[in-house]
Amino acid sequence: MLDRIREARRNESGFTLIELLIVIVILGVLAGIVVFAVSGINDTSKTSACKSDKKNVEIASEAYFAQKKAYATAIDDATHTATTLVGAKLLREAPTTTNGYTIAYDATDGSVTSTPANC
Repeated sequence: MLDRIREARRNESGFTLIELLIVIVILGVLAGIVVFAVSGINDTSKTSACKSDKKNVEIASEAYFAQKKAYATAIDDATHTATTLVGAKLLREAPTTTNGYTIAYDATDGSVTSTPANC
């Protein structure tokens, strides 16, 4: 019985160093492809978030005008007064500027703009 085990171990072959290196290179190439593909997804997500924030402010502005027959004074202020979109509870919070874009609100005509303008 012991001789059979020894014979089986002698005939057993493993991977060569070249085969292992080829597998490592292939995995590296696949990882590189995935990294570049994911970076493109991140760019489109920022654009989508900007468009969504801009549309939410536009809808809140229209709702405020429909209720009060006047435009809100701002998106939000420090005291959350009722004359702002957040204070009137039409928005939960003002859009943040940490994502690389800014949403601006004009109280004279209720228009909403974004920087950059492509969102």
